[in-house]
Amino acid sequence: MAELNGDAERTPTVVVDGLHVVYRVIGAGSTPDKGNAANALKRLIRRKQQPSVREVHAIKGVSFVAYEGDAIGVIGSNGSGKSTLMRAIAGLLPATKGAVYAQGQPSFLGVNAALMSGLTGERNVQLGCLAMGMTREEVREKYDSIVEFSGVEEDHIKMPMRTYSSGMGARLRFSIAAAKSHDVLIVDEALATGDRDFRKKSENKIKEMRAEAGTVFLVSHSMKQISRTCNRAIWIDKGVLRMDGDADAVVKSYLTESS
Repeated sequence: MAELNGDAERTPTVVVDGLHVVYRVIGAGSTPDKGNAANALKRLIRRKQQPSVREVHAIKGVSFVAYEGDAIGVIGSNGSGKSTLMRAIAGLLPATKGAVYAQGQPSFLGVNAALMSGLTGERNVQLGCLAMGMTREEVREKYDSIVEFSGVEEDHIKMPMRTYSSGMGARLRFSIAAAKSHDVLIVDEALATGDRDFRKKSENKIKEMRAEAGTVFLVSHSMKQISRTCNRAIWIDKGVLRMDGDADAVVKSYLTESS
């Protein structure tokens, strides 16, 4: 388990201890038969009688400690286990073996984080803030700044979320999450669909959160974003912790091997 300089003097916020995550995928792994409609019907009958089940060992013995003030970039190729690891830290997936210990309840902000598409952006801001534990008075106080930060225009904020572009939805999700201080905030590709100006604002906001002694995990395929925003990075490769250390050093190693 890697330690950065000064870690012994800082307060741990997340401890991942020998974590394994294995989940089962039903109806996967079988090779499809070629043929006509009759063969397709036979396949459906077989699956109904005896559905195929495949086990996926997504996380394999990962251990590390996150500290107050850390902004940790989480990097790796598609399917490497990054999102599974983050969901386990957030308590959304159970550990098969090992354990995760966290200070408070980590807040998970994913690209598909739930906002109610049938409700207006305004109502989603209110409900999102209440769900994070704010009082109604705090929501009223922060509402204008949340909307302003998101860049969602006044005529759109009163429209249903289903009318929003993916970028507008991503900006509003992050703005709601960033309105409150978090012991641990996990941002999983939630900034990928935001525009360039908003990504810059969100990076600065993450730095502010880090300065407030919170811990932020940032999952991103943008190595520039990781280097600009994070003091530390972990590289997940096929479910294994490949490297943990200074963000620039980890990014450099990852890019060297990927090239």
